Amino acid sequence: MQTIKPLDRPPRSSLPPEWLGEEAGTDRTTEDNIPVAPPSRVKDRPLLTMLTGLNAGQVFPLDGAETIIGRAKDAHVRLDEAGISRNHARIVRTEDGRYVAEDLRSTNGLFVNGARVDKAVLGASDRIQVGPNVVFRFGLLDAEEEELARQLFESSTRDALTRAYNRKYLSERLGAEVAYAQRHATTLAVILLDLDHFKRVNDSHGHQAGDAVLRVVAAQIARLIRAEDIFARFGGEEFLVVVRGIEHANVARFAERIRMAVEQLVIPVGDLRLRASLSLGVATLAECHGGGVETLLQLADERLYKAKVSGRNRVAS
Repeated sequence: MQTIKPLDRPPRSSLPPEWLGEEAGTDRTTEDNIPVAPPSRVKDRPLLTMLTGLNAGQVFPLDGAETIIGRAKDAHVRLDEAGISRNHARIVRTEDGRYVAEDLRSTNGLFVNGARVDKAVLGASDRIQVGPNVVFRFGLLDAEEEELARQLFESSTRDALTRAYNRKYLSERLGAEVAYAQRHATTLAVILLDLDHFKRVNDSHGHQAGDAVLRVVAAQIARLIRAEDIFARFGGEEFLVVVRGIEHANVARFAERIRMAVEQLVIPVGDLRLRASLSLGVATLAECHGGGVETLLQLADERLYKAKVSGRNRVAS
């Protein structure tokens, strides 16, 4: 029977030395300059994190002494849901630093951890349900955790290059907006925008120049829209604005303001000074005669095509 003797030294790697580099040396000593762990951070930032729906992951800080949750325009946490009352519930910070959730005589009630309540003191990780569909988690976070939560939500809903909403978020949100407008007989419109001759920029000046044009144009559009509008990247050089509560003629004027603002841009790229223009198609839900998202987008796309074949850098409505 063969006896296996212990090795006097560790076996050498069978990999070529040039693959290992200096870091693989077996004669290195362990570093002893590891920094001291930072002190534990104070979790003093109260937050609601949305757990359901297309805005899942969004965080709402509870900065004031009172935070109103509801459908009203002046609610601190505004929810466009059919089952949410105008002033549905509130969260109050008491003098001793506790947080209390209170139902404001809502139609569909306030629930904490599955039980319907009129008033309840909140603890870390408690689940708060308002109406039939919306659930939040209450928590106390430190500043770094709060910032991380914001970044995670932003990265899941925003286009990394232009900071406009991404196509996935737009698809879900537009469906909800159309359903809400049809249910409540409110006005809704979309503006489909396309950068004219964008391929020429990439071909002539490179993709970095193209990226710069996209970023600057998107930032200009974002400055012009209202807080209640939705601005998203629809495709490579296409964008979409969802516009609430404006009649058709005024949406066309709004689109014209966007067109003019982009036309006036001078975009610096190294030693270059580039220009951009947009073709825009406007469509309103009222024109769709009962049709939904697909009909609305198809109509906007047809008008965008009309703007392009008519000479570009114009609005078709």
